[in-house]
Amino acid sequence: MTTRKPPATIKIVAGEKPKGRRRGLEISLLAALVLLIGAGAAVASVAQHDQAQTGAANAGGPDAAGAATPATTLRLGYFGNVTHAPALIGLQEGFFQKDLGTTRLSTQVFNAGPAAVEALNAGAIDAAYVGPNPAINSFVKSKGDSIRIIAGAASGGAQLVVKPTIASAADLKGKVLATPQLGGTQDVALRAWLAKQGYRTDANGGGDVTINPTDNAATLKLFQEGKLDGAWLPEPWASRLVLQAGAKVLVDEKDLWDGSLTGKAGQFPTTVLIVNTTFLEQHPQTVQALLKGHVEAVQWLQANTGPKAADAINAGLKAAAGSALPADVITRSLANLTFTDDPLAGAYRKLLQDGVDAGVTKQADINGLFDLTALNSVLKNAGKPTVSVAGLGAS
Repeated sequence: MTTRKPPATIKIVAGEKPKGRRRGLEISLLAALVLLIGAGAAVASVAQHDQAQTGAANAGGPDAAGAATPATTLRLGYFGNVTHAPALIGLQEGFFQKDLGTTRLSTQVFNAGPAAVEALNAGAIDAAYVGPNPAINSFVKSKGDSIRIIAGAASGGAQLVVKPTIASAADLKGKVLATPQLGGTQDVALRAWLAKQGYRTDANGGGDVTINPTDNAATLKLFQEGKLDGAWLPEPWASRLVLQAGAKVLVDEKDLWDGSLTGKAGQFPTTVLIVNTTFLEQHPQTVQALLKGHVEAVQWLQANTGPKAADAINAGLKAAAGSALPADVITRSLANLTFTDDPLAGAYRKLLQDGVDAGVTKQADINGLFDLTALNSVLKNAGKPTVSVAGLGAS
């Protein structure tokens, strides 16, 4: 990015008061006032133009003051998780770049949603695949200014896995559990579930059950070493603890969703696609192109199951995280997941309340969280059913 120099400061130097009659003094003062006003307007004009150019540069595209145009670059964040398979397939199969055309695609891999949202809000990326709770938190903290959810990506694929000696919730008092990151979707789900079991937790690791936000790879190692009693994790990490570390499933999150909110029993939002609102406003064509690639990736996943999907996802995981998954791990992971464009918007008031109960967000109006207009346009063009915002935004 080229750094623009700030506009030159126009400095008015006061001279000595001219001699002469009062009329001459009045004319001189009036002339000076006119010059001062003109100089101020010139400085304001230059500053406004420079601010517009700088904002456009930060958004990755042309002058923000002009008409909306395709971005020069789209910076996309995602995780090296099976729950982010639409991102993995979109990249691996080339759907994103094909539909973005001349817009260059740049990617960044994250471990958990709060970190990805922080990068998006700081302007380091433009769009990201994240869990629903970090998206809600960002929307609430910014009073609706920061992000919009523009599509769903995955449902299901989250479990509380524990040591085999833990038989029920009653055995968890005094135990140490892990989640990927404080305020993340699995962190909120665990804290909300523990609260319903009568346990108190806090963000500092205190309470009846200790919750340590921990990197997923470190969670596997710590569990294998006996330093953790369990963890609420997304796929493939829940499957890795079960198959590689001898954990057992205490809670499968799908059993907590009866379908009354999402319309589909056992389905709940795990991964969604979000975009920075400024980028959405300045580059709607680019966002629509991203969504076209996203829809194609989801449809590919729905049409291709078994070894073909496992191989393609594993190739994406190797590129993102440096290694592929064993066949039994990826097979178990995919069996727990549903890939869908639908963000299941009916679940979000409950997800917000879960975050409030967990102490990681505050009560707020989340109307406007979704903008599914571009997604529904893409779905219509593809001959697919449109999806609902459940009264929480534009569709």
